[in-house]
Amino acid sequence: MGTSAEIIAIGAELLLGDNTDTNSTWLSRRLVELGVTVVRHTSVGDGIDDMATAMEEALARADVVLTTGGLGPTQDDLTRVALARVAGVPLVRDHATLAEIEAYFASRNRQMSPSNAQQADIPEGGRWLTRVGSAPGLALEVGDGLVVCMPGVPSEMRVMFEQDVVAMLVERGGLATTVTRTVRTSGLSESGIADTLAELVSRVERDGGPTIAFLASRGETRVKVTATATDRPTALTMIDPIVEEVVSLLGRGGTGLDAEGAEHASGRLLLAHGWTLAVAESITGGGVGARLVTVPGASGWFRGGLITYATEVKTMLAGLDPSGLQGTGPVEGTTAEALARAAADRCGADVGLGIVGVAGPDPVDDAPVGTVRVAVVVDGRPAVTNEMRMPGRSRVDIQSFGASGALSVLHTVLRDA
Repeated sequence: MGTSAEIIAIGAELLLGDNTDTNSTWLSRRLVELGVTVVRHTSVGDGIDDMATAMEEALARADVVLTTGGLGPTQDDLTRVALARVAGVPLVRDHATLAEIEAYFASRNRQMSPSNAQQADIPEGGRWLTRVGSAPGLALEVGDGLVVCMPGVPSEMRVMFEQDVVAMLVERGGLATTVTRTVRTSGLSESGIADTLAELVSRVERDGGPTIAFLASRGETRVKVTATATDRPTALTMIDPIVEEVVSLLGRGGTGLDAEGAEHASGRLLLAHGWTLAVAESITGGGVGARLVTVPGASGWFRGGLITYATEVKTMLAGLDPSGLQGTGPVEGTTAEALARAAADRCGADVGLGIVGVAGPDPVDDAPVGTVRVAVVVDGRPAVTNEMRMPGRSRVDIQSFGASGALSVLHTVLRDA
């Protein structure tokens, strides 16, 4: 029987909505990769009774309980106290760890507050995890279960998990490895991809092999192929033939694997043609350029861009005729085309991309909120324009979807050039 786990995120800031619990999402992903079954996520405040109850209930259901948060130096950082209560053991001060914490502050020329000393307290019988910041993580066997407490700071938590917790899980045994490969797409709908892959999905389900799932997120559909085996190489031998078939069936609609999206595929096409790219952005405020520069080697094909958010800046930076920017002019397709040409001309690029639109809160004349218009010009040829409508979405979503849509249009144009 496999190992089961529950994750408890601790902190009033999570319940108040001040912070988003990204730790539980990350931990779930890693635990699944290790073959651990995650049975529940729980968020609790800083009250010791609530924390202790959450731990007790989780231990009754799962083999391993992972907590994040509540290990700092303030009065509401009571995770270690709650764990000691659940285990029925006292807290003891580890003077060697206290010396390490003092040295941590001294190395940064910072004065340690006396309250930081409580971070050296550990439930009797517990063991420390690798310390990354000032808050040491800890682990304690409670009955047949294991409780692991890590800081809420994501970067610190992740180091502790990889360096210490993975080994603890392996020691407990019963682990498998779950591996997922993701095929990224551009310009393809979720339903269209499902139709294209329907026969493959049916065959894989019939044969009992890897699973195939579709994930539509922010203007892009991803095909996820997952398999569980005793180790990663074995899982990959199960996955890779399916991934190759998915890529073949999707043809030019596929952009890459795993982290490689439309920006990566566009970069490869630009290099293949020997072209460079520049962008002019209004609605996305630099979001397209930010995505492009995440691609390794982008300096070989990305020249730069213009952020022309205000209407008058479209004239100042891009040289657009102010008479054409009246009424709906700033969000027209013709404006996107003019920006694309201006970007290519002023940045000395072969390809220009322009994007305009309405993020809200109010429409622009006859253009409703959620309207996005994109234009791509290649080597002075006639422009390719595209309009997207995303009604009922938030401002941030419209901008994010707009950037994804613009990159999808760019990839399609370059692919067909």
